[in-house]
Amino acid sequence: MPAVRTLSRTVTVLTLVSVSVLVAPSAFAEREKHGSNGQTEQRADTSGNGTVSVTVGGVVFDRSKNGSGDSAGAMTSSTSWSPPACWYAPKYSPEELQKTLEPIWEAESTGYEWDAKQREKYNAKDEKKGFNKDKTGEGYWWGSYVNKSYPPGWDECDKDYFWVDTGDPPPADVENAVTPEVLAELAYAEIRVPGTEVTLAPAGATKVNLPTWAWLDDLEFKPVSVTASVDAIGINATATAEPVSLQIKPGTPDAETYPASGVCEIKEGRIGAPYEKGKADETPPCGVKYLRSSGDGTFPLQATVTWEIHWTGSGGAGGDLPDGTFGATQDVVVQEIQAVNR
Repeated sequence: MPAVRTLSRTVTVLTLVSVSVLVAPSAFAEREKHGSNGQTEQRADTSGNGTVSVTVGGVVFDRSKNGSGDSAGAMTSSTSWSPPACWYAPKYSPEELQKTLEPIWEAESTGYEWDAKQREKYNAKDEKKGFNKDKTGEGYWWGSYVNKSYPPGWDECDKDYFWVDTGDPPPADVENAVTPEVLAELAYAEIRVPGTEVTLAPAGATKVNLPTWAWLDDLEFKPVSVTASVDAIGINATATAEPVSLQIKPGTPDAETYPASGVCEIKEGRIGAPYEKGKADETPPCGVKYLRSSGDGTFPLQATVTWEIHWTGSGGAGGDLPDGTFGATQDVVVQEIQAVNR
């Protein structure tokens, strides 16, 4: 398969690795031994302008507009939906598939009967047309890739290699064959959003029965996105996450939140509002009031941001994906108000 980008620096990444599940298990050792002509190599590439792309399982991910920083992390879907655990994408040209399969058959690691059926399927004895060599440059053999973390469903892409002509969509009955929508779902899994430590006022320690203002830096909480593409067949999709609300859980039932639901909606590009001098008697748009002291300890305040996800893709495709959430816990010291007796 032709290279999809010209890159200035290449480093190995270990986040995801593609694993073929298309032949009998005993063939895995032989396939690793003889290699796969670089089609499953995972790379992180940095160009001169700092744009980062990562090739994972036949798909290139552009993460240059992703969330960054040590506190950034992956979202959790707000529903039972999850991104594909495995998928199909272009994998081999005719000659590359031939170089991959023939050493496996010659080693007889998959058994004579299996090898014979495979040779027949790919018309291996025909030197000119075997493995679709007469269609070289007109399509690709597609194969499966697996999320290296092996989430539930990772082993469901067990279909053998199949041919797709350039310009044609993959077979409709092949679930998770890359299309713009599937690419958007894969991009969803690559999105990283900023950490959710909220700024509190008063800082350091808050007081019993006094409102504590809470807000998030509006410079950090802006839309983030990841683009997934398969340049060999000219398709792409961008999944974009936009922050919409912050939910506060005080870490103790002896507390009240502002608003009462504990959910602070984003307004004018900001979640909550910074405390300003002279607002001590005002009700914060986002915050909490503790009704008792934390004593010698702290209360674990949990702040969770909900992100809306939408996507656009090649051919004018687009739509929505399930909301994602990302949260963190921070310790809050709550003190009694000290009165001075004269």
